[in-house]
Amino acid sequence: MLRERAQETEDRRALSAETVKSLAETGFFRLLQPARYGGFEADPMYFYTAVRLIAGACGSTGWVASVVGVHPWQLGLFPDHAQQDVWGADGETRMSSSYAPTGKVRAVEGGYRLSGRWSFSSGCDHATWVLLGGIVMGDDGQPPDFRTFLVPIGDYVIEDVWNTIGLRGTGSNDIVIEDAFVPAYRSLSFSDTAKCVCPGQELNTGPLYRIPYGSIFSYAITTPIIGMAEGAYEAHVDYQRKRVRAAYAGTKAVEDPFSQVKVAEAAIELDAAWRALEGNMRELMGHVTAGEKIPMRLRLRIRRDQVHGTAQAIDAVDRLFENSGGRALAVGTPIQRFWRDAHAGRVHAINDAERALVMFGRGEFGLSVADAMV
Repeated sequence: MLRERAQETEDRRALSAETVKSLAETGFFRLLQPARYGGFEADPMYFYTAVRLIAGACGSTGWVASVVGVHPWQLGLFPDHAQQDVWGADGETRMSSSYAPTGKVRAVEGGYRLSGRWSFSSGCDHATWVLLGGIVMGDDGQPPDFRTFLVPIGDYVIEDVWNTIGLRGTGSNDIVIEDAFVPAYRSLSFSDTAKCVCPGQELNTGPLYRIPYGSIFSYAITTPIIGMAEGAYEAHVDYQRKRVRAAYAGTKAVEDPFSQVKVAEAAIELDAAWRALEGNMRELMGHVTAGEKIPMRLRLRIRRDQVHGTAQAIDAVDRLFENSGGRALAVGTPIQRFWRDAHAGRVHAINDAERALVMFGRGEFGLSVADAMV
């Protein structure tokens, strides 16, 4: 169904209500939700595997599913009062997000006041709360605090600005706020998530909620890109089985050894990216399940492998696209859509390879890697 709706999703620049309802009915959005609020508290690999399959059918749907689907995990770290605000009346309530601290935040008695514009809130049309990033300036020389603020839909407006060449169906529009009050309990410090010590852990005591933010969220961006590349792989192999290369005297594409090499190289990249993700998550969950502190080297390796996994998926989809011939350029073909979607996902800030790799290198040399804690 998602594969059949992929072009429609792109044309409307947002997921349909029917698609979101279908995903919700499978239980997907509750995979990382606390059991106390009707969730499954599943191992992250169930979540990532589902995202990979969804994105392999429709890149935009996979992207929205991943970023919206990971938010219940973060809300599980907030004070319980905030969790009750969102899920108390309806455990199916969804949140979108925009973490770049582009709006203004001012500390006031009892909480904070927010104003401004936050961009790229994927799936916001299908959510009634939003998680927004903001910087609270420190007092008396104290360092500023980077926090996430939980805001209900009545306090913000969605502006339709999403008109792009990739991930067109994600509806990643702007969130605009004019002087909204956010009580203190509806905010969460990134410093606490980095230390894996958050208010929500008092009641959500399972191992899922002892994972670092930077480990689970970063793969929530890379996984749909791997899925898009695998969707391109399946579409490419199917297309090549039928293709006759007119420029090479009618040679069947499946009999071309150079074409076969391209397919093999793409498969290597995708398998390697996924196996690294699986291995890292297995090791991470092993530590938190045993109640052990997560080694800094593992946290750095997860970020290293995450950005490299994105690069591997992009390399794979590029090989397949280059090997597909001119007919793959036609509007509506899955190859070009997966290619555009994967490259659009690549520019997300969390895929900044140089910063992640520098942190890993600093760690290897015994230098400070404080940025990796986030």
